[in-house]
Amino acid sequence: MTTNLSGKYAIVGVGQSAIGQVGGVSSTNLLAIAMKNAIEDAGLTNKDIDGLVSRGTDEIYCHHQKMGELMGMNVSYSNSLDSGGASQIMAIMLACQAIETGLCNTVVCGYGRDTWSRTRSPRSKMAVDMVSQSQLGLEFGPEFGILGAPVDYAFALSRHQALYGTTKEQLGHIAVTLRKHASKNPLAQMQTPITMDDYANARWIVEPLNLLDCSLLSDGAGAVVVTTAERAKDLKQPPAYILGFGSHNNLRGWYHNDHMTNTAAIQSSQAAYRMAGLGPKDIDTAQLYDCFTYMLMAELEDYGFCKKGEGGPFVASGALDLDGEIPTNTSGGQLSEAHVEGMLQILEGARQLRHQYPIERQVPNAEVALISGHGGRTVCHSTLILGRQPS
Repeated sequence: MTTNLSGKYAIVGVGQSAIGQVGGVSSTNLLAIAMKNAIEDAGLTNKDIDGLVSRGTDEIYCHHQKMGELMGMNVSYSNSLDSGGASQIMAIMLACQAIETGLCNTVVCGYGRDTWSRTRSPRSKMAVDMVSQSQLGLEFGPEFGILGAPVDYAFALSRHQALYGTTKEQLGHIAVTLRKHASKNPLAQMQTPITMDDYANARWIVEPLNLLDCSLLSDGAGAVVVTTAERAKDLKQPPAYILGFGSHNNLRGWYHNDHMTNTAAIQSSQAAYRMAGLGPKDIDTAQLYDCFTYMLMAELEDYGFCKKGEGGPFVASGALDLDGEIPTNTSGGQLSEAHVEGMLQILEGARQLRHQYPIERQVPNAEVALISGHGGRTVCHSTLILGRQPS
């Protein structure tokens, strides 16, 4: 039997830490700050929270236990997830399911990282660890010259270019547009606008990806509070109702079949659209997982905002602008706001639906927001659809 949870739960609080180049603060402390801010944003205290879901890390055993300790909370339900950038939306999905089954009533979910700080620590082995850890479980590794995520997405972009004629200049419109959005975000890590010439002249990382095709190294954390739609009516902030969600995992691998160009976003989005009873034309703003410019373009196709192979011309048309066809990553995304593995995109979707931004940052009349998560060795995907109204 299928239970439709559409509109039964809501995000009622959002919070974040300082982001970008913070320094001197651990990932767990950054997350504790974000969780505290989200709980206070909802008008609640830690005593009102009886569920906690966090993104786990390889370095911290039972990550949710550490976060409960820092937050000073005993809870009825807690858990940690590990599907990379897909985990943050999956935490919200898990929160809804836990409340639905009576395990808890109000859940705080979040993720934090201190990647920028650790890469600059003289005592850190992170630069080595990132390479070694990133190869575990992958189809191909260093013996094939694959050292880190940029190589995977460079292969994918090359394939898309060969199949559909996608150009570097078209991808440049993504980088330039998202930086324009970040320039209006006073908290963004990168606020200085860039031009197409800046993009074209950026140094190569792995051809055909250059520096401005790649997301940032960032410190930062974000968190949300999830509870029932009924309880949400009595809380401090306008709720962002959870209309739909879905996930899909192409576990055969990034290089298997056509997974690089037809990603798990296809099936994940279809599940979310079904639950919400909506389609691409009903979405007012998209906050998409942009670890690389290519991934954002592929998602636009896989989510149905344009046809497969037409992502390049679509992004070049101005469709991602605040007044475009589908305003996208309106806080700057991971390419310009900060790379917090998609958590900040969830916050941005909820904030856009509150209509509390100044006019230069607000998507006009935003009623429905779509957010994506992507990761787990490149093959896991999750989708969340939020609305100003429960249905």
